[in-house]
Amino acid sequence: MFGEETCRNRILLVRRRCAAARVICTALTRRCCSGFALLMIRSFSRTLTFALSLSILHVTQAAELTSIPLKDIDGKDTSLKTYSGKVLLVVNVASKCGFTPQYSGLEALYRKYKERGLVVLGIPSNDFGGQEPGTEAEIKTFCSSKFDVTFPMYSKVHVKGPDQHPLYAALTGPESSAPGPVKWNFGKFLIGKNGKLIARYDSATTPDDPKLAEAIESALAK
Repeated sequence: MFGEETCRNRILLVRRRCAAARVICTALTRRCCSGFALLMIRSFSRTLTFALSLSILHVTQAAELTSIPLKDIDGKDTSLKTYSGKVLLVVNVASKCGFTPQYSGLEALYRKYKERGLVVLGIPSNDFGGQEPGTEAEIKTFCSSKFDVTFPMYSKVHVKGPDQHPLYAALTGPESSAPGPVKWNFGKFLIGKNGKLIARYDSATTPDDPKLAEAIESALAK
């Protein structure tokens, strides 16, 4: 994942390249007489500028995801920067849901891959059916006593609606690579080492699903 200074430097570099590309294309346009050649140069200029703009967007999104403030299950300030360079699986969890037994699979996944750089992140939410009504202390006790959870847990947030947490706004918003609201508890977002969203999975995708394992293996190998 990129640090803030690295992100700023990369954005400045891409902007300089955009400016240089426009200067070159303008110079070529002035030298060309053919209408077709002019059309091709202008088309190339727009395409190049768009591609370089996407580079800015990708770097900015990575910076935004890792910089968004969070609170851990004990109420301490933190962010995804804590796990810089790791592959992250972000899951909105709940204690009284039909999918709650997935805690066991998530813990197994974490223990299997944590030495290779995977971190599972449990983010409680009471947004679906009121199935996470407890306090953070109660959630922490429940997870450790019922499922022996050792992966990082966070304070409760809203993953949808007017009070949606900024992390979920970034993961599900129009600029996300996989936009669309979270539909239920135990939705999963896989984030690569560079801080970019790789894929998302709904509640029905279990932690031991081969598709998820394959995506994690691929992300860890990069």
